[in-house]
Formats: sequence, structure tokens, C-alpha cells
Amino acid sequence: MRWFQALILGLPIAIVCRMLDAPAWTIFLASALALLPLAGWIGLGTEHVATRLGSSLGGLLNATFGNAAELIITIFALRRGLVDLVKASITGSIIGNTLLILGLSAVVGGTKHGVQRFNSKHTGHHAAMMILALSAMALPAVFATVERDAWIREEVSIGVAILLLLTYAAYIYYSYFSREAHSEKAPEAQPHPGGRPWSLAKALGVLAGAVLGTVVASELLVHVIEPVSKSLGLTQFFVGLVVIPIIGNVAEHYGAITFARRNQMELSISIAANSSTQIAMFVAPFLVLASLVVAPMPMNLIFQPIELVTLFASAAIFAYVSLDGETNWLEGVQLLALYLIAAIAFYFLPGAL
Repeated sequence: MRWFQALILGLPIAIVCRMLDAPAWTIFLASALALLPLAGWIGLGTEHVATRLGSSLGGLLNATFGNAAELIITIFALRRGLVDLVKASITGSIIGNTLLILGLSAVVGGTKHGVQRFNSKHTGHHAAMMILALSAMALPAVFATVERDAWIREEVSIGVAILLLLTYAAYIYYSYFSREAHSEKAPEAQPHPGGRPWSLAKALGVLAGAVLGTVVASELLVHVIEPVSKSLGLTQFFVGLVVIPIIGNVAEHYGAITFARRNQMELSISIAANSSTQIAMFVAPFLVLASLVVAPMPMNLIFQPIELVTLFASAAIFAYVSLDGETNWLEGVQLLALYLIAAIAFYFLPGAL
């Protein structure tokens, strides 16, 4: 994977291109490529820190940094007032994990091993949390159809965001610190890294450096999103739904597919489910509150009807797949088909509805 690590050279290239006022697409491409290994290093550094802190604190750290790259990208997008792109990236991350990555994992694992089995009780917790979060995200949109006052709609979104964060805190406590967490022994979404564990200083140094690099690359990327999307004929809505989630979550996605190929489907589902749950329960409400401070205009939780339909379809299919405790390659093809159908619809969707 040396070629993958070499993609970090995209960061200095992007900086030089920015200084020389090079075409926007060169900055976008170079910074996007640099974000791929940086996201991987955040995950790797988090794993090694987790091995030094114990299972409970390590699990909390994994949950906190699971979507760090995408969170940083969206915060910079909020600063530039790209609220629609941020909301689209939330939708894209959830359907990307529940449809694209879970689908690819089922196809890869099912093709090699046939039917793959997992513990449906553990995935059921994630399915319940996703349905709860998506229901909470749908209510502000329904409320907006009868209430036209923008200030009141924003207040409703803030209230929902706070409640989602409190529920996520309870979920984290239950999953990693409660007596039930120790008795259920759910699989680790990110197992201990292979080889000799790093020292805590080295692990923290890699994690800090990767986060810093992600901050720089994200600023460069977001700065040129508007001109690049216009030059390619893409709406910011489509870029947020497809491009940003893939860039921000590539390391997790690769890990999920790798575990499925090793016939460890329970770990693949755990990665996809943990990431989707964190996006819906933590990242989305956190961005609503953060927008009050960093954005020129606040962000709400009012999503487009087509986004809500796709999100609920994704959650329903995830719950159905997790119900019987097994997957096969045909279910993977069905998940991929729905993702591609959604991507086609989003591609032709006008930028402003």
C-alpha cells in the first residue's frame, strides 16, 4: 500500500497550486487525493491510542474520531456558507455506509464464502438508533411545511439536535461503560492493529499530525468546490452526496470490505453501522450547533423529501438485512442497485429545489 501512502504528496502540490493560482480542478484533485491517506492515518493512530487506553476509553476514542475527516471538511464548508452541501454530505454518508459499503462487503464476502453470518442482536441496536435518528431528522422537515417562520424552524432544529446529542451520549455510555456493555461483548468495529503497538507518544503524534494535515487539505478542497462543481456541470448537492462522503470515509470503507473478504462480516457490518449511527446521532446535530458559531447562516435539520425517502429506505433495508443474521452476494447486489438508483436521481436533481 505504499502507493496509497504516497498520495500524501497531493497536499504540498495543492498548496503550491493554490499559491500559483493554478486551475481550481488541480487544487481539488490534489487535496482530495491527500485526504485519502490522511483519513487512513487518523484511523490507524486512533487504533494504536485505543490499545493504550483500554477497551472502554479506546472504544470511545474510535467512536469520536470515526468520521473526523468528514467532520472537518463539513465545518470548513459551513464557514463558507455551503449549508446545502453539508446537509447533502450527511445524507450521502449514511446511504454510503448502509448501501454502498455494506453492499460491496456483501458482494465481496458472499462471492468468496457464500452465506456469511453475524450476531443480529448487536446490529439490531444500530438499526434502532438509525431509525430513531432519521425519524428525528424527518420531524423538522414536516414541521416546516406548516410553519413558515424561519426563526421558529431553526429553534426546532436546535432542540432536536440537543436531544440527539444527549441520546448519543447515552448510547456511548451503554456501549462502552455500562455493565451491559461488558456482558454483551459486542465485536470491536476496529480491532487492535497488527504488529507491534506504537507508544502512546507516537500514536498521539501521528493522530495530531493527520488531523492537522486534514484541516489544511479540507480548507483547500472546500475553497474550490464551487468553481469545480460548476466547471464539471455537477451540483453542489451531488458533490455533497457522493464525492465528499467517499473521500472522508475511504479508510473505513476499505476496512469493511477487507473484513468481509476474510469472512468477518460481523466486523464489516459493525463498521458500517457505527459510522452511519455516528453521522446521524452526532455529526448532524453537532453541525447544527456549530453553525451558530462558525457559519454566516445557521444550518437546520430540514432535509429535502427525496433525501428523507432515501434515508428511510436505507435504514429499512439495513434493519431487514440485520434481522436474519446472515448476508449473501445477492443482497449485496440489491444494496448496490439502490445506491446507484439514488445516485442517478441525485445527479439529475436541480441544485436548488
